[in-house]
Amino acid sequence: MASGNSEPRRTLTATAVKIVIAGGFGVGKTTMVGSVSEVAPLRTEEVITEASAGVDDLSGVERKTTTTVALDFGRITINPELILYLFGTPGQDRFWFMWDELARGALGAVVLADPRRLDSCFAAVDFFERRGFPFVVGVNCFDGAYRYGTEEVRTALDLGPDVPMLLCDVRDRESTKQLLITLMQRAMASSELAGSLADGR
Repeated sequence: MASGNSEPRRTLTATAVKIVIAGGFGVGKTTMVGSVSEVAPLRTEEVITEASAGVDDLSGVERKTTTTVALDFGRITINPELILYLFGTPGQDRFWFMWDELARGALGAVVLADPRRLDSCFAAVDFFERRGFPFVVGVNCFDGAYRYGTEEVRTALDLGPDVPMLLCDVRDRESTKQLLITLMQRAMASSELAGSLADGR
């Protein structure tokens, strides 16, 4: 029996926003998800074995010992009404068939580019351009790599001025957050959502 001063119970349903993190093999997708996720990220990494020789192109990332074989998953709670879910794609050519499924229902994508191997992100750029999918490019500044300017990278990738491009270090939480803020600003007509991210964690 309800008391006279009891109030109806209100339930809040959080808006879930899906974001895809894409790019070539070894570009930093797993690191990016891990740097910003509020929970221990789900990773599907396996040790690279000799069986991948001649199948996966390890040029430029010869010291890499693991590879994502399905996806990376992380979560960021902006506020009680807004949660971001991050899905990192596998980078190897043989797993590209999964990209359509991972991108379905997503608000937009971050394409990571390795300045030492810019050609490794061509497939991701082409994938999202062909589908009219909003995306931003993050040029992951690896230690010891030549630091190209964003306009040099834009020219090399043949991207128009409408595609935001940022230099970043995906090991750094604030750098990763800036990529996500820029994506939200591009993908959403309302600036309120991007502002919530900027003011959040």
